Amino acid sequence: MLKVTFFGTTVLLFDDGKDQILFDAHFTRPHIQKFFKKEVVRTDTALCDRIIKEHNINRLKAIFVSHTHHDHVMDVSYFANRCGARVYGSKSARNVALGGHVKASHIEVFEEGNCYTVGDYKITVMKALHSKPTIINDNLGEEITEPLYQPTILQSYKEGGSYDFYVEHGDKKILIHPSCNYIEGKLEGIEADTVFLGVAGITKMDDVETKAFFKETVETINAKLVIPVHWDNFFSPLEKPIENMPEYVERLDIVFYETAKYCEAHDISFLIQYPCTSIEL
Repeated sequence: MLKVTFFGTTVLLFDDGKDQILFDAHFTRPHIQKFFKKEVVRTDTALCDRIIKEHNINRLKAIFVSHTHHDHVMDVSYFANRCGARVYGSKSARNVALGGHVKASHIEVFEEGNCYTVGDYKITVMKALHSKPTIINDNLGEEITEPLYQPTILQSYKEGGSYDFYVEHGDKKILIHPSCNYIEGKLEGIEADTVFLGVAGITKMDDVETKAFFKETVETINAKLVIPVHWDNFFSPLEKPIENMPEYVERLDIVFYETAKYCEAHDISFLIQYPCTSIEL
């Protein structure tokens, strides 16, 4: 049994009953006005403590960071220190962790193709491509070059390079593909029954681009189950009813329709997982 809990954006907690692994850590979700007004923010430690308690996050061994925008990495340091977990990520992720007083010995800077064994998990790191830039993520390719201390403004969290994670656990093979983009041919030779697929950005694609996106991700890996991620409004608090992305950013009705239509045509299961809920794979 492998339980996967989704916490919105691309935050996934894997739990096999022995070890827990967190992919990204973004539970503090500041209001969008703090972004535009450039107000400083910090991790909501009370909220994080409540999530740790309510979801029994008591065997956390590792946190893997897909990239270092705030909606992926803001709470990594607190979870690493609070739970005694190692942080795996880019050089930018290392600087976020160092700024959060994570011991250097607990930080692993990964490279393309690295494979890590954590308990019964095997996690392979794969270079990825961030979705197209918007007004709130216009620093693609930029790195965080010094330790990043809180409080800070959200713009301090530069992309720092994007990554996918290929997770193998027993006979289970899972791809975590956080961003709605692809590198042509990158996933050839990879097979995964389940893909957690970043979908924010589909409405910015034309029909040709959309077809290529699904072909290079879902079709290439021969997925049997597609679970969308990065569809909720990450400026809306987790403790309130979950909101869709604002329409000026993404039309979620079209995103889900296009994804579901593709899955139906290819005999693939499609599951929308609500934040703070768990499924068994």
